[in-house]
Amino acid sequence: MNSNTFRLPAAVLLATGAVALLAAPPALAADGGGSGSGSGQGTSGAVVLRTGLDVGLLNKAVHVPLKATLNEVSAPATAQKTALTVTLDGAEQGQPVNVLTADAATAKATADAQGARAEANLAHARVHVPGLPALSLIEVQQVTSKAVCEAGAKPVATSDVLGTVTALGKKVTLTAGGPTKVEVPGVGLLSLELSDTQTTSTTAAAAALRLKVSVNPLNLNVAQVDGEVVLAEAHCESPKPAAKPAVKPDVKAQTAVSTPAQANLAETGAGSVTPWVAGGALLLLGAGAGALVLTRRGRSS
Repeated sequence: MNSNTFRLPAAVLLATGAVALLAAPPALAADGGGSGSGSGQGTSGAVVLRTGLDVGLLNKAVHVPLKATLNEVSAPATAQKTALTVTLDGAEQGQPVNVLTADAATAKATADAQGARAEANLAHARVHVPGLPALSLIEVQQVTSKAVCEAGAKPVATSDVLGTVTALGKKVTLTAGGPTKVEVPGVGLLSLELSDTQTTSTTAAAAALRLKVSVNPLNLNVAQVDGEVVLAEAHCESPKPAAKPAVKPDVKAQTAVSTPAQANLAETGAGSVTPWVAGGALLLLGAGAGALVLTRRGRSS
């Protein structure tokens, strides 16, 4: 009898635990949601010509800076101009100096959330400096530079110098291995660098030609020019990537659909598991009682 009464509660507890595990809803992990952020746009710019020269007059007694640009633009913009005229007092007997003349000189820059692009082009261009009224510092048939910074892609910078190049009246062959130096006795020295390009993970820059200038015409010290000239320059920076907002899980409250039988159980404080547990207990009690009656009859016999 004692063994049978000990097994009944254990069976009831096992049955109750199994039903409770089946009835429990699964646990849901809720991630914290983040705030979305907008995407920025890239930047770009281009310039056909840039000079940073120092002009020394009257045996260097007077220094006049010659800083000039042609068709310098920042996105979004387009510029087309073929001549840059600068007047320097005391140079060229007070006459204006045509620093650059060209058949075509264009600069264009665009930028948006998809990418940034810049381009500069020169065709049949001639560069002059004070002291050399009849001799071009450099002549080129065509130079171009491009910088492209697309969103999510590696930036690209390219530059080309097409056709012949003439420096201080001499035809020169430019190489990518290093600067090309041109020296004319009694006139001056030029150092030319071809196709200067640089890229990083987010930026690109290109310059078709970069000239280091040191000119002292006929060593008369009338106009000594030192500095740098850059032709066809373009640069860009990629747009910043948009941060992806965290998606909140769609967790809905679970609602139980009750039947009339479950409603009656709720009123008495019982759960839907109770009939199954009670039924199992009654079956076990009935089986135990039957075994006990058979045992007693066996003894009485």
